[in-house]
Amino acid sequence: MHKVIRKKEQFIFFVHWAAIVLWIASLTGCTSAKKLVYFQGTTSSEDTITMPEQFIPTIKKGDILSIQVSSLNAEASAYFNPAAVADGGSTINSSNPLTRTPGYLVDADGTIKLPLVGQLAVVDLTNTKAAELIRNKLTVYLKEPTVNVRNQNFRISVLGEVTRPSLFTIPNEQITLPEALGLAGDLTIYGRRDNVLIIREEGKKRVFARLDLTRRDAFHSPYYSLHPNDVVYVEPGKVRVTSVDRVYVLAPVVIGVLSLIAIIATRR
Repeated sequence: MHKVIRKKEQFIFFVHWAAIVLWIASLTGCTSAKKLVYFQGTTSSEDTITMPEQFIPTIKKGDILSIQVSSLNAEASAYFNPAAVADGGSTINSSNPLTRTPGYLVDADGTIKLPLVGQLAVVDLTNTKAAELIRNKLTVYLKEPTVNVRNQNFRISVLGEVTRPSLFTIPNEQITLPEALGLAGDLTIYGRRDNVLIIREEGKKRVFARLDLTRRDAFHSPYYSLHPNDVVYVEPGKVRVTSVDRVYVLAPVVIGVLSLIAIIATRR
């Protein structure tokens, strides 16, 4: 009699553990290692790739420019720097973390307002060209001025199946897609590397482009170098979707069946 009870207990123990194992298995899935490898080549691929021309951003309406002026007279130069401009001018000094650094706002008409100089049209200029324009205007007021212009609005968003999705500000105004994904902690194992979406504003349009980061020809894409306000979205692969479906669909069914078997066994 004790042996029969012992066997029933062992059987019930086995059934419960089988249910747990099946439930854990439902959380996992199989994926090819090849789908996780970046920049794969073929047998005819070369080890050297000619990169496209580097993207140089230009100033747009609504941008916030950091303009630093220096000259032989430091006191006179400070008058033109954003931190020295009185509130109510064209500077930004907000509690918003995206705009709290003082700077010159590019107005809807494409101009900024500098003390004494007045309005300057800077839209569609590169930072270098804008700095040259400002320096020429300041030669009337300063001796041997130098001007440094940086755009504080160069930001990109990385969303989806990455470790740390976030909005990133790019100080040097140059970033590639792999670098942006690196800032976000890289793709998770569930992210699709072969279908990364880039959303870009071009004029009054939004362009949707997809890159396959498992192939080396991604380096040739015009979307490899990111532009200001680009959105990078990494969609989940089938493994992620399947694992979620299995948790809510298969697991309860399997556990229910095994529990029924265990109940029947105890009544014998």
